[in-house]
Amino acid sequence: MDATDVVVLGAGPAGVGAAYRAARAGHRVVVLERSTVPGGAAGSFEVAGIRVDHGSHRLHPSIDPPILAELRRLLGDELQERPRNGRIRLAGRWIAFPLRPGDLARRLPRDFALAAARDALTAPLRRPRRDTFAEVLRAGLGPTMCERFYFPYARKIWGVEPDELSGAQARRRVAAASPSRLLRRVLRGSREGRSVFHYPRGGFGRIVEVLAEAAAEAGAEFRYGTAVTGVDLAADGVRVRTDGGAAVDAARAWSTLPLPMLARLATPEPPAGVLPAAGRLKFRAMLLVYLVLDRPRYTEFDAHYLPEPSTPVTRVSEPRNYRDGGDPPDRTVLCAELPCTAGDDLWSLGDAELGALVEDGLARQGLPRPGAAAVHVRRLPHAYPVYRAGFERAFAPLDAWAGAQPRLLTFGRQGLFAHDNSHHALAMAWAAADALGSDGSFDDGAWAAARERFAAHVVED
Repeated sequence: MDATDVVVLGAGPAGVGAAYRAARAGHRVVVLERSTVPGGAAGSFEVAGIRVDHGSHRLHPSIDPPILAELRRLLGDELQERPRNGRIRLAGRWIAFPLRPGDLARRLPRDFALAAARDALTAPLRRPRRDTFAEVLRAGLGPTMCERFYFPYARKIWGVEPDELSGAQARRRVAAASPSRLLRRVLRGSREGRSVFHYPRGGFGRIVEVLAEAAAEAGAEFRYGTAVTGVDLAADGVRVRTDGGAAVDAARAWSTLPLPMLARLATPEPPAGVLPAAGRLKFRAMLLVYLVLDRPRYTEFDAHYLPEPSTPVTRVSEPRNYRDGGDPPDRTVLCAELPCTAGDDLWSLGDAELGALVEDGLARQGLPRPGAAAVHVRRLPHAYPVYRAGFERAFAPLDAWAGAQPRLLTFGRQGLFAHDNSHHALAMAWAAADALGSDGSFDDGAWAAARERFAAHVVED
């Protein structure tokens, strides 16, 4: 059962990155992707002649230098270095993001600043009473930042109360979880000047597109428009069944599918307890509402972060402000992000209703009413993993089952039920390919060490 060396399930950053590296090393690779293009949630597409992303994406400077060097080689001058220029709506004021000392001093309301300073001074006296998102951040940052920023944002993003979330949610999503860390980040940004990021001129999805092109040139086969319907696991290989009736036999399967979905597709069926555990792991969905504006630019800012509860929008970005050049001069597009639950009332609204909801919400935040000429909507059912308190007890049997399959590897954000950026997904891809020997063997020890590194990943906003 070894018609190919590796079959990769999913053509997002992790899947395509791994296919590229494995094919470059001389392995036979087949990639199966349900969509007609690569990229997944990190892909790009056109709205009104403008390349847009699935939300706000950027390549952070903390990417591993060898991976960045390879992307620079593949993208050339198309990969730009851009200054960050965002804002957060905080206590009814607009605050520059990333945070800057001078801007905080000028704009942060006096009562907020005094209360936050008091919380910082008393931080050594606080300890988490439970391992929850609420307690970890309350002990670290204090009640002021929590009640007026992090907790309202958490309710919008994950749809549950902060004390119902695991402390792991705070550790994986909040890099500056103490006053000292927050201060260091602010001061570091002040010393280094305005923060920068990397972004391709043709949209964030160009990263995965060029990796897919290079993988195909190295011999990888991409089968788009192909959904996986079953994964038959054996000691000597795998057979992946697809909706077209065809099957792919391979020595190994590398899956970036959502881990609960993979368990339900597997044959033989996982042991008792695994599938019920899969049902307890939940993902937050996301609506992406694109507003087409008949004007050159909406604002000068690349992204606005909206934690306040007066609108379901958590962030609105303007793709043309992420790059320099190449966009039509007479129009722009906004992308509004609305977290929700797949199938709920918000998810089920029509495009026009969602457009009106976004317009009203932005106006209530003090932003100009966009006056959209057109509205386009995309729906992502698996946007964020939700770490409810005790989620580890559901994840552990799933992860143990997957890890016990000798020919199966799960990785990527959805494959590991992880909160990660695209540069983290690429790091997983590189690690997977590096563990695959020239003779087809797999270095389980190297992968275990990589998994330990992945556990320390913290999302960069």
